[in-house]
Amino acid sequence: HDGIICTGETYKTRVKLTFAKGAKLKDPKKLFNSGLEGGTRRAIDLNEGDTIDEAAFESLIREAVALNEASR
Repeated sequence: HDGIICTGETYKTRVKLTFAKGAKLKDPKKLFNSGLEGGTRRAIDLNEGDTIDEAAFESLIREAVALNEASR
């Protein structure tokens, strides 16, 4: 989809989902909870037992794809 959308990293206590252009994405459900001070990336840290709003996550993915495609 014309570039990186999201990367996933695993750590001992969490999984980090980092959106390459997260700072440019709308996040009305406040899924981003890491990297908020950065100028480019934003991330979602998930700890064991956490749940995620699937519709909001899908919306972020779709918006990230659209942003990449618009940047061609």
